[in-house]
Amino acid sequence: MASVQVPGTTAQRPRGHGGGAAFGWARDWAEIQERTLVPLYQAVYERLEVGPATSLLGLGCRSGLALLLAAARGAQVAGEEPEAELRELARARGLLVSAGGYEAPGARTGPALPRSAHSLVTVFDRLPGSADPARLVAEAARRTLRGGQVVLAVWGPPERCESAPVLEVAQRRGHAVTPFALSGPGVLEELAVRAGLRPAGGGLVSCPFAYPDLESAVRGMLATGLYRSAVEDSGAALVAKELEESLQPYVAAAADAAADGPGAAGPVRMANVFRYLVAEQPG
Repeated sequence: MASVQVPGTTAQRPRGHGGGAAFGWARDWAEIQERTLVPLYQAVYERLEVGPATSLLGLGCRSGLALLLAAARGAQVAGEEPEAELRELARARGLLVSAGGYEAPGARTGPALPRSAHSLVTVFDRLPGSADPARLVAEAARRTLRGGQVVLAVWGPPERCESAPVLEVAQRRGHAVTPFALSGPGVLEELAVRAGLRPAGGGLVSCPFAYPDLESAVRGMLATGLYRSAVEDSGAALVAKELEESLQPYVAAAADAAADGPGAAGPVRMANVFRYLVAEQPG
């Protein structure tokens, strides 16, 4: 899987933690999974002509790659991320990221950034599986300047996402909200209208999930956070085993992996589609 050519995108190990297990899942997100959403980030930024005139706030910015891509276009960027491990990785990339004050069950939070408004507020990753999406969208609207824009992103239709059967492991082994709960027609629009926003179009973006091997695929999917309740209920080993089984249809044929040696698994690739909505804050 090709790396993203943006200065500073490599997640550095936060000092003083010695690479302990607490940072394992966060580093897997930053180093394996995060880049799978780059086509989504780039499509939104191109459509909205993000540049030097843009003041961007990323709600649930995770380890900050979306912010880095916007900053590379000249935007002024800041983020809020309730997960401490991800927040520290984002700060290690030189980004201004606070704990924030929106929905964050069980998260360790701290002082939030000043509640200033921005010309663009993005919610790229936190809506799928959210326990209270209406609250999160309302917070995004509240942080947007009059005449500004909010971008909400979710998984596309499950029939167009090869990861759908893999994500079912989270529902079988835990009590997670389905990540496709907001993917139906009109659902995002309704959330936006309830928050006082005006829907202004959107789109579907192809975001293939590609991994060099099965182990990386398991680690990347676990890093999405969608399997957290499954791991708590059934244990990491069992969830990982079921993930491996569900990923088998997407492993490259044995002939394609022959160069890796006997018994080696080939690359893993799943075609997925994500949907985004642009909503405007009335002037």
